[in-house]
Amino acid sequence: MAGMLDLCGEALQVDPSGVVWWPDERMLIVADLHLEKGASLAARGALIPPYDTAATLARLAEVMMRLRPARVIALGDSFHDENVSAGLPAVLRERLRGLMAGTEWVWIAGNHDPLPPAGIGGDFTAELGFGPLLFRHEPNAGAARGEVAGHLHPAASVTVRGRSLRRRCAACDGGRMILPAFGAYTGGLNLREPVFRGLFDPKRLHAYMLGARTVHRVAGRRIGYAG
Repeated sequence: MAGMLDLCGEALQVDPSGVVWWPDERMLIVADLHLEKGASLAARGALIPPYDTAATLARLAEVMMRLRPARVIALGDSFHDENVSAGLPAVLRERLRGLMAGTEWVWIAGNHDPLPPAGIGGDFTAELGFGPLLFRHEPNAGAARGEVAGHLHPAASVTVRGRSLRRRCAACDGGRMILPAFGAYTGGLNLREPVFRGLFDPKRLHAYMLGARTVHRVAGRRIGYAG
């Protein structure tokens, strides 16, 4: 399967939705939900409809119904700012609690949400080691074997039949993995950008580009990653 990969000896699968599934642990990993980003921007005067949280939770619910995880790791920036969780509308709060019911849910601290969410539940930590993997929000500079992170919102571009195709992607070189952002109002940053330099071995890097129903595994050299 195109979305399957090996990270430090563990078999993981990139789902077309943008989450990563660890089948042996029944663990779902998701990055950068940015819940209530629309409401936060609207409160600051931006002309943007504040409906992203409902859309993001609906997509996450579909994935969870399909995969039935026992554990969920949310890799930080789950809420767009540290005050959002306290003011989350009741209907959305209950929808989120419903998703969390029956799972071991861990919130990883992000730069947008450095404090535990208010009145939502789940565990909260700066980072989490699980087997050979280490879950955190922001990737460390340089080598970090077993690191699983978000924060950078990776995307990749390839040329297919003369046309440029750009998609959100997961990026992995077998030692480190960075997940795409899941939130409805989140964008993507091309893996060719300087911020990604030094994070991956260019000879081993693959971008797992998200399609509508499948994931496309593309070698780092095809997307122009120079390391």
